[in-house]
Amino acid sequence: MSTPSPHLSQEARASLPQHVAMIMDGNGRWAKKRGLPRVEGHRQGAESVRAIVRAAGEIGIRYLTLYAFSVENWNRPKDEVDTLMKYLARYLKNEIGELDRSNVRLEAVGQIWRLPEAVQEQLKKTKAALAKNQGLTLILALSYGGRTEIVDAVREIAAKVRSGSIEPAEITERVVAEHLYTRHWPDPDLLIRTSGELRVSNFLLWQISYAEFVVTDTLWPEFRKPQLHAALEEYTRRHRRFGGL
Repeated sequence: MSTPSPHLSQEARASLPQHVAMIMDGNGRWAKKRGLPRVEGHRQGAESVRAIVRAAGEIGIRYLTLYAFSVENWNRPKDEVDTLMKYLARYLKNEIGELDRSNVRLEAVGQIWRLPEAVQEQLKKTKAALAKNQGLTLILALSYGGRTEIVDAVREIAAKVRSGSIEPAEITERVVAEHLYTRHWPDPDLLIRTSGELRVSNFLLWQISYAEFVVTDTLWPEFRKPQLHAALEEYTRRHRRFGGL
């Protein structure tokens, strides 16, 4: 990946991805390296979220999807999950002013119904407070799993086939996409993963079919504006063929 820089080149600014998706990995390792509890890594990771949302909006990215909490994360120790939910509720409440000043609109995808009621309620309030904004759309993947999303889409389509509102032969890629959680937004152009792991971790499995991947060894709590710029510079050097020549 490019050397981190506080400045983005003109070439990168001219070919910005419309939609960036991010797997925010490494909070636990960041804390362990410092002899701190894992939850401290999550707290510091929230600072990176704040910095990246601000930076993405400033340079003109239209959509930013952050993998904030996966369906698999429910299997973590209860005290860690409870702390993560408290941090999430606090972020949603405390960031309204900052997000509003930055003209950010908030959306969420996943099995939202599985979140604690207090988090669901704050999510609704925050989305409503930012609904008028027309800048960056921040999409939080919460209680999200790519396979779960596809299964939910299949169920919806199957119900329509059973009711006679659609014929099996009419099911196309477009029909499937229109039943995904993300149907309102374009697919990601760029997927960034921190902490050096080379896997997609059940994230946007359908949507990232033609996304460019940038993996950095930087742990999420240390990923800030210069690292985002470096990923965008790397993206600029890619030639997206979409299966062609």
